Parts: sequence; structure tokens; C-alpha cells
Amino acid sequence: METRNIMIVGVGGQGSLLASKLLGHLLLMQGYDVKVSEVHGMSQRGGSVVTYVRFGDRVYSPIIDAGEADFIVSFEQLEAARYLPFLKKGGRIVTNTQKIDPMPVITGAASYPEDLIGKMEEKGALVDAMDCLTLAESAGSVKAVNIVLMGRLSKYFDIPEDAWKKAIQECVPEKFRELNLRAFDLGREETLCQM
Repeated sequence: METRNIMIVGVGGQGSLLASKLLGHLLLMQGYDVKVSEVHGMSQRGGSVVTYVRFGDRVYSPIIDAGEADFIVSFEQLEAARYLPFLKKGGRIVTNTQKIDPMPVITGAASYPEDLIGKMEEKGALVDAMDCLTLAESAGSVKAVNIVLMGRLSKYFDIPEDAWKKAIQECVPEKFRELNLRAFDLGREETLCQM
């Protein structure tokens, strides 16, 4: 199997580390060679962060170059747009529709771009966008956006749903498991919607 590439992008404090750990664990359980990068960027709350997950028969490096990502999983629209050059032709973006203002917007030096999802689609990206924040709240915690996104991503993989849930049970502390399993189900079952 050729190496497949997933980028997880977002803002520090949103749980991208758990998402990449969960994906890496799941893919190892499926028998793939897996490389997961460390978090790159300002991982303290508010800074842009990116992690790479690469898997296949044999993977030699955790780094994904421009035009190589099969999937970009984004916790926030602007982060998805920022990393669009990394998406390969025919690649898919799975994104939360939430908008988190970066510092230039907060200070008034810039404004948040309009219709980012439409602009990404115009550039050829396949975009699956949904309100993960509301779904996470429905599951029991706004901190479960990462697992809602994993639930949505799972629809694009030929890996049994039970395997994803087993990975959640093995990667998430016991007191948060039920909440995260609910978040996964909500992300997986949500119909495609765009804002």
C-alpha cells in the first residue's frame, strides 16, 4: 500500500495531540507502519498547530510536504485554508465550521476572511464541513471537538467502526470515555452541512 498522509491542523488547546495519538494507535492496530510527528507550532492556547500522521506498508519519515496530504483535518476554517497548499489533488478537508479569530483579527489589523469553505472548494478541495463545536456540546463537552472530527474522518476509511471505538477506549482516560464515544458517534452520523 502506498503511504497515505493526514494533516491535523488547528489552534493550540483544541486537542490535536489526542487526535493524532488516537489515529496513530488505530492505524498501528490495523497493522500499518505509522509515523506521527510532534506538534509543530505554538501549542499553547491560541497558536496555530499542525501534526502529521503517515501510514502504509513502510513509512520512512513523519513529514508531509506540499501537495501530499490525502486529508486535512481542521479544527477551524482559517487553519484549513492556511494549509490548503499541502492537500493533494483530489484530497479531502474535514473541517469544523467554527471561526477562531487569530491575533491580527483580534487587534483589528485584519478581518476574518469570508466564505473560506467556498474558496477552498473553488480551488478543487473536497470539503466536508460541519459544526463540530455544537456536536461536542451535545456530547457533553466543548473539548470533544477533536473526537467529533475523528468520527467524521472515520467515514472515509475502510476500518471498522468498532476498531475506532476500541482506540478511543484505549487512548482516553476512563472518566471521559463515554463522552468521547458519544462525540465520535455524533461526528460519524452527522449529515454533510456547510455554512
